[in-house]
Amino acid sequence: MPSQTAAEILEVLDECFKENFKNKEYGYDFSEWERKRNIVKQKLKNLKDYVNAACKTINREETKTGRPEKLSLEQKLTLFLYARMMRKSNRGMEEIIIMLNPFGADVSYKTIERLYSDPLVKMALHNLFILLLSETNPSGKLSGDGTGYSLSVENHYRTNISKSGKKFAYFFGLVDLETGMYVAYGSSFISEMDAFNKAISFVKEIGLSVDSIRLDRYYSSRKVINLFGKSVSLFLIPKKNLVKLGLGWFRIFQRILLDPLAYLSEYFQRNKSESFFSADKGRFGGLIRQKREDRKEIALFSIAVLHNLYAVGKV
Repeated sequence: MPSQTAAEILEVLDECFKENFKNKEYGYDFSEWERKRNIVKQKLKNLKDYVNAACKTINREETKTGRPEKLSLEQKLTLFLYARMMRKSNRGMEEIIIMLNPFGADVSYKTIERLYSDPLVKMALHNLFILLLSETNPSGKLSGDGTGYSLSVENHYRTNISKSGKKFAYFFGLVDLETGMYVAYGSSFISEMDAFNKAISFVKEIGLSVDSIRLDRYYSSRKVINLFGKSVSLFLIPKKNLVKLGLGWFRIFQRILLDPLAYLSEYFQRNKSESFFSADKGRFGGLIRQKREDRKEIALFSIAVLHNLYAVGKV
């Protein structure tokens, strides 16, 4: 397929977009989410059981000397989730724990901060992610996109023109379009592409079956296309300066030629990723307060876990 033909196909896609999608608004359907809110209520009621199951298989043999831990692993994971859900600073969370005393032990703000670098908490959080995912039946129809979380109150990802430097932490989430669950995630302090590559590694690690995936133009390189086999349907729009066509793009253009409107309808489902990002930041905040890199990473991972706790299916 010559590049001239590819350019003509892109013109057809542009015309199809202007006629059918240009003025269409995509957003998170909060009214639909409210109708299904009982699903979330039930998950929250079962949180203790989820936490116990996530911690059950972890080997907790004491390997260090010193005073015994004030909190069990189950209590640590619960406290960590409470802190993330309530969007409080460590000192603010300490005050709440003092008033409610849910653990029967004194908990300082330093104890809360240390949870972010506790390897057992990280393992338990990973287990919780897999546990929540295992309760659903992922369709394999995925949408992926990246966003940034501010590392200081002075910077906002949407309004800050320059996304470079150490102002943001990057998060890439792969969401299943039928269940609304994150099936994989990646985080990075380098770039969205680095976060994307980590998310793809996560997919391979858990052995997730992928039927189709939708990505925006930022990920429309041949290097990305070659990450997926021919059994995976890719919905990508190439950049305008596309010159060289490989076998991957040839297959994509074949599907576009069959039905441009149907192709764009599938492609624009990736907008749901942006809607989920907006909803997550509204619920859990868009600021990462931690200073150490390992603690920032677990804070970002918790967003994927909490998203799945609040997911109610297709919205």
